[in-house]
Amino acid sequence: MAVTKSRPTFGPILFFGIAFTLALYFTFAAVQGDYGLFRRTEILAEAQLLQVELAAMQSDVARMENLTERLSDDFLDLDLLDQQARSVLGMLRADEMVIR
Repeated sequence: MAVTKSRPTFGPILFFGIAFTLALYFTFAAVQGDYGLFRRTEILAEAQLLQVELAAMQSDVARMENLTERLSDDFLDLDLLDQQARSVLGMLRADEMVIR
């Protein structure tokens, strides 16, 4: 009988090596990629920050709408009108003192 040396076949080793490399690549892309988990967390945090900023802006708009309503022709608040005229014109009444 002749003894034959069997060579190690590189086919299965190459196949599993490529499969392992692809699995690592796709796992990395799922975590670190443009649409990965870390990016999703960043987007959610930014969305939450923008929601807080939106609430603050809506509060400011409501306050300004209230002031505008109080200075309109239909509803005139004389105290607010007096305050605005003094702050714009820099005028004082005779019974007031300025402290600097």
